[in-house]
Amino acid sequence: MASAAPDTLRFITCGSVDDGKSTLIGRLLFEAGAVPDDQLAALAVGPHGPDYSLLVDGLLAEREQGITIDVAYRYFATGRRKFIVADTPGHEQYTRNMVTAASGADAAVVLVDAAKGVLVQTRRHAFLCALLGIRTAVLAVTKMDSVGWDRAAFDAIVAEFSSFAERIGLTAVLPIPISGRDGDNVATPSPRTPWFDGAPLLQTLESLSPPREGADAAFRLPVQLVQRTEGGRAYLGRIAQGAVSVGDRLRVEPSGRQASVRALTVSGQTVRTATDRASVAVILDADVDVARGDVLAAAARPLESADQFEATLVWMAEAPMLPGRVYDIQIGTASCGGQVSDIRHRIDVNSLEPLAARTLGLNEIGVCHIALSRDVAFAPYEQSRELGGFIVIDRESKATVGAGMIRFALRRAHNIHRQPVLVDRAHRAAAKGQKPAVVWMTGLSGAGKSTIANLVEARLTAEGRHAVLIDGDNLRHGLNRDLGFTAADRVENVRRAAEVARMMADAGLIVLVSLISPFAAERRMAREMMGEGEFFEVFVDAPLGVVEARDVKGLYAKARAGELKNFTGIDSPYEAPETPEARLDAAATTPEAAADQVIAMLRAAGRLDA
Repeated sequence: MASAAPDTLRFITCGSVDDGKSTLIGRLLFEAGAVPDDQLAALAVGPHGPDYSLLVDGLLAEREQGITIDVAYRYFATGRRKFIVADTPGHEQYTRNMVTAASGADAAVVLVDAAKGVLVQTRRHAFLCALLGIRTAVLAVTKMDSVGWDRAAFDAIVAEFSSFAERIGLTAVLPIPISGRDGDNVATPSPRTPWFDGAPLLQTLESLSPPREGADAAFRLPVQLVQRTEGGRAYLGRIAQGAVSVGDRLRVEPSGRQASVRALTVSGQTVRTATDRASVAVILDADVDVARGDVLAAAARPLESADQFEATLVWMAEAPMLPGRVYDIQIGTASCGGQVSDIRHRIDVNSLEPLAARTLGLNEIGVCHIALSRDVAFAPYEQSRELGGFIVIDRESKATVGAGMIRFALRRAHNIHRQPVLVDRAHRAAAKGQKPAVVWMTGLSGAGKSTIANLVEARLTAEGRHAVLIDGDNLRHGLNRDLGFTAADRVENVRRAAEVARMMADAGLIVLVSLISPFAAERRMAREMMGEGEFFEVFVDAPLGVVEARDVKGLYAKARAGELKNFTGIDSPYEAPETPEARLDAAATTPEAAADQVIAMLRAAGRLDA
């Protein structure tokens, strides 16, 4: 999210639960004259006067619980400048809302309850502010009346927070002792703090200088839309930084193609120059390939492109982040598949120490390696929030589950290239007289997947076909012997099996995969790795009661007894396919008949044609 206009300061309020954020903002709005008389008259009045928090806590659920859940944006102005303030939730459960607001803020007001001191959530919010590019923090030590306006208590909090701020990169900390309820040091100096010689909150906010791009910032335009016009194709978007003029030479990233600007339009008006943050339509003098997600950049100062990065990732979902799982990644206007290939470490928000981690849980922060499905244009986050920040979207639920800041491209992203081959998959398949296919058999343990796959392989081989079976149990004796049965290990187990299946399909084989593969996301990943029309998901459907009754290996009995953890169907979920290419009723169909169904499916799809 971009910063607002130069005369406007965007700031965020954050901290722990019950630090008084809503009360402080409500009082700030009142002191700035931004509350209509009828709204002020409607406020509940208690023994200490009006409840100013109700000016901000607009959601019914918030009023019932007495907490802030959503981000509440408020707009107000003084004679010196305009403000946009985001009141963010203090509860750890809603940290993701705070991240959203901080990504567009110029400064932060970090609240600390004078009686409670600096808490874990205070540190987490401050750390997130620093990660998201905020460098100035106003430290509002609230509820000073609860400690009798004790200067020693105030100084101790300032010292502790300032020490932490220095370590995380908050370069300016401006402490103020405050009572939001009574208005002390909100808009005017308080007589209760004769020992404090700083400015009150409102004056401090009026004097802050938000960070701005330098005048020589290189032109960057993430393309949002391509539109056909009478004058040619127009590339629309909002300028992320810099300026552009008619005649300027531009480079399309990541393709590297170049052209010059023939015409510019802003708000329907033809212009010669468009500047930072303007929404603009650019028409080039050459017909080059430009699509949504590409970036138009100054040709003399090109933008870097890569498909692998090191990034700081904030996880914002209840379900843990699983390395190897494919998510949708959005950087600027570009969107593609991507996965966390490696967690370098998790960061302890109290000590800032790096900790070993295999996954990231809700509100955890880690330094990770990210691998994308294609090259995208980017800038490190410290240089550009718009081109260096990204969000992570769950492909099944479509929910935003993470937010990240790119640190740098990994060197291997530039040094590793695909080796061209003389004999491709089409040649290999033709030599075998068949079309490659991957038959992915999924279902509960004991459903009969391996039995059916064995029969299919034997029958195809008897017909002179070239088939191979990849069995999950056999993989765990070799390639996947280092993996356990946690959710993260299951994801990696499927990823490796899919990579092997893809290589075998490249060789022209009909590949039969027998794997529980309990998660829909990983089965989707496997499908997308294969060629068009090559993947066949076969659901070997057997109810839990049926497979437990069989229990040939005694695994269900062990799982029920607690001797076998993370067992699919017992204490680990199985996500049944919704639209498989075939469903085999394992309870009502013999293995031989099921094998006939699989072969008939392949024949009908033309995969057994010469």
